[in-house]
Amino acid sequence: MQLRGCGTALVTPFQQDGSLDEPALRNLVAWQVESGIDFLVPCGTTGETPTLTPEEWRHVIDVTAEVAAGRVPIVAGASSNSTRDAVERAKEAAGRPGVTAILTASPYYNKPTQEGQYRHFQAIAEAIDKPVILYNVPGRTGTVIEPSTMARLAEIPNIIGVKEATGNITQMAEMCSAVPENFLVFSGDDAVTLPLIALGGVGVISVVSNEIPREMAELTRAALNNDWTTARAIQRKYLPLMQANFIESNPMPVKAVLAMMGRIEEVYRLPMLPMRRDTRSKLQRVSTEAGLIAKAASAAADAADFYIYENWLAGPHKIVLHRSACGHCNHGKGRPAGHDANHARWHGPYPTLAEAREASLNIPGVLIRSECKCI
Repeated sequence: MQLRGCGTALVTPFQQDGSLDEPALRNLVAWQVESGIDFLVPCGTTGETPTLTPEEWRHVIDVTAEVAAGRVPIVAGASSNSTRDAVERAKEAAGRPGVTAILTASPYYNKPTQEGQYRHFQAIAEAIDKPVILYNVPGRTGTVIEPSTMARLAEIPNIIGVKEATGNITQMAEMCSAVPENFLVFSGDDAVTLPLIALGGVGVISVVSNEIPREMAELTRAALNNDWTTARAIQRKYLPLMQANFIESNPMPVKAVLAMMGRIEEVYRLPMLPMRRDTRSKLQRVSTEAGLIAKAASAAADAADFYIYENWLAGPHKIVLHRSACGHCNHGKGRPAGHDANHARWHGPYPTLAEAREASLNIPGVLIRSECKCI
């Protein structure tokens, strides 16, 4: 099977007691395949893999491959900051039934040199006979794979590609120029899929495709087919959702949206936590505008949207309780903006006015309290 297009970096669903939610995982994989996704990536960063036991890690890969049933390739995540452990994990992942290739990240925390990274990946590739895709994500590993190092790694026969998640367009351009034309460069950031394809990339390993698999597959195929009009139209529509998926650490936002859609329970394993109330409110708004969840009734929305506005210019730490839908303050819908951050701060939203009032009592140093005329 040829690897190109849009692959989903799958979340790992958990039940309320923290155990694996196998039925939800099976349903998610089936929906992804039926929606036309090009390949699946279980047990990556989005899958909270560092929190999985070895048995759970194997089981998630096996379930994904079983449900996919050969309809799409399976690229199993297998990473470690110990080369010896990474080799063993890669060998085990590559030997699982239905696994097409493995994805392995730079050693994290250790911060090896370029030569250290080269030898790390070389050891992994030489230990298995399956294709290897490297994962270049310095924001999480603390180390970047430089284009010159990637060019050397591309000479190893079964290292076939890279998930490029530096977020640096110049790095991506240099990467695409440094490696052979048949080397597969995937975007690791949804929002820059189109520019990377324009530079010679072959697709994306996506987070947002957990939520919109059909749309992300269509965007990627359109770009690969030089149908930039279609690709840009999809990009414009879903760019806010792509960005909102990183409003807090991945995979917290994507799991929150999937829970809003009714596809999984919103359960994480420490150190991941449920999203903050203010960012959750923004995520819910973006997801509603994208058509993923139903729009709440206006009365209910108004009742569940209160802020505390702390304005130091108006007095010694003066605060005002404020409804987000208020027209009196000429800020319009949502969290008001446009104030000097050094002299104004917004807290919330709070689902009820009573909770907002209670929260206002806990803001240190506040001497004056009042309410907007909309309350």
